[in-house]
This record gives sequence, C-alpha cells and structure tokens, in this order.
Amino acid sequence: MKIVGVDVGGTFTDLILFDEERRDVRIAKVPTTVENQAFGVLAALAQAGAALDELGAIVHGTTTTTNALLERKIARVGLITTRGFRDVLELGRRTRPQPYGLIGSFEPLISARAAIGGR
Repeated sequence: MKIVGVDVGGTFTDLILFDEERRDVRIAKVPTTVENQAFGVLAALAQAGAALDELGAIVHGTTTTTNALLERKIARVGLITTRGFRDVLELGRRTRPQPYGLIGSFEPLISARAAIGGR
C-alpha cells in the first residue's frame, strides 16, 4: 500500500509518499496554487510519481487554515474541548516564567465564551 501525507501551505505544498511494499519514501515540494489548492496537491502527487489509483490513504493537513486562524482572517470560530481544557490554546506555547498564571497581554484565538468544555 502507498500512503501519502500532504500539507498545503501559503507558499508551498509539501508531500511525502511511503510505499510499504518497496519500503521507499519519496517527497515533493511544489508551489501552492492559491486559486484552487487541489491543483497543487495533484502537482505534488505527479512530482512524487504517485498514481491516485495506487494510494491506500491520503492524510491532509493545511497550514493555510492555521495561519488564517492565527492572523484572524477567517470567520469567527468556536472550540469544542474536554471539560477543564478550554484555555489549552492560550496555554499551549506561551513562555511562562511560572508554571501557573498567564503573564503579559494577549488576545485569545477563541474567547472563553466561544469554547465549550464537554466530558
């Protein structure tokens, strides 16, 4: 089976292909096609020599959406999370001189009101 992982970024689309049978890894890097990101994915598949009918799985990620969220260029969003973890995005990678308590000013990506903590 052949497995592909692909990430669509703002500038480049990166792809890695693993062929389980041949124990072979191939990579591709092509410019992202902003007008239709699928074209960049197809170009990366072609560059890696991957035929769609030979693929067992495609795992897709996109830093384009992550960047749009961080730059606040998309619609208002919410967060569904495990109870007690609705501040996980703020805590994630912040530098903390002390393990508890946030210091400094920041605007959360998703407000506490828009975060729903379940079970």
